[in-house]
Amino acid sequence: MLSRDDDQLLREIRLKTIQLNANNVTRTKAYLDFYRCHPEIHWAFLGHMVSRNGGWNMTDLKGDLLSRLMNEKTRETFFSFLERGNWLIFQDAYPQFLLYRECLRQNRNLFYLLPYLNISVFMEVMWNQFWKKRDCYLLAIALIINEQSYLEKRIVQNPLYKNKVLHKFEFVVQDLLSFNHILFPFERGGHKGEKTALSGQTLRHFDSLHERIMLGKRLYSLLFYHKEQWEKAFHWAVSHPHTGSRKDYWQDVFNDVNDGLPGAAFTRRLKGCKLRTGAHRLFSPKLEYAWKNVEHKEAELGDWFNHWRIVEYLQEDKEIIKGEIVGEYCETLEKLELVALAKKAIFS
Repeated sequence: MLSRDDDQLLREIRLKTIQLNANNVTRTKAYLDFYRCHPEIHWAFLGHMVSRNGGWNMTDLKGDLLSRLMNEKTRETFFSFLERGNWLIFQDAYPQFLLYRECLRQNRNLFYLLPYLNISVFMEVMWNQFWKKRDCYLLAIALIINEQSYLEKRIVQNPLYKNKVLHKFEFVVQDLLSFNHILFPFERGGHKGEKTALSGQTLRHFDSLHERIMLGKRLYSLLFYHKEQWEKAFHWAVSHPHTGSRKDYWQDVFNDVNDGLPGAAFTRRLKGCKLRTGAHRLFSPKLEYAWKNVEHKEAELGDWFNHWRIVEYLQEDKEIIKGEIVGEYCETLEKLELVALAKKAIFS
């Protein structure tokens, strides 16, 4: 039987989570705001940076390239897929953060309340371990494992998304073109005003839980294994509020206003990630103008944790991750331009 104070705390956590889970922009900001207050929770910053990519993928569906490859119904289905996953992760992760904050405020362990928030028993064990040992790495990797496992049945194995998104020809095209890039912008000199640079990784097989967890571990390494790199990424994130437009990190290539003339024929504009002479920037709208907020049905109940072997992912990897991605990303953009030009031949 819960005390009145515990019951009130749970209501406050649920309400605050709902308020901040309105859309990708509010979620992404909430992660960063929390991290700035609690830098020991590394996943909050990793979640912020990955969530930015989720927003960019959402607005891509209304941007210059993918809008030419998909009809409106398909774009709405893909958005639903991205939005549901983004929403699910936040409504699972953020209550954990709020409960941790209350633990600090009261200076006592409150993680016995996690099951009442439908959090996996796996994370109850890991938060209790963190409360004792303060192992930031272990908690971050545990959260990576938890969130990707949480998505497995609710998104990846969900027949709706499996049939309408993961098996769709457009998704296969993106996968073949390595369009599943996770980009981490950072200031070259670690100071505002310097030209933004990019690091990152590419997810080859979204439908593989193993690949998604290993990607999460590599992304964690990119952000936290080198203090200088973390500082550059953190300074960039703080000084560039997330809007959902790719203009946030590359205003030389993308614009959140459509520079093109209505009805004008699509032509190639990029060469080596630079605009061709006389070409206008690729349209990448802000999220608030691209998509309306979504009213979600409640998350599916059930604990994903059913086999102890998952804990093997908690082992620390010593591999050095360099994160070189600009060349591959630029090549992807140019390939997508070619696919957009060849659309009639491909989809006819």
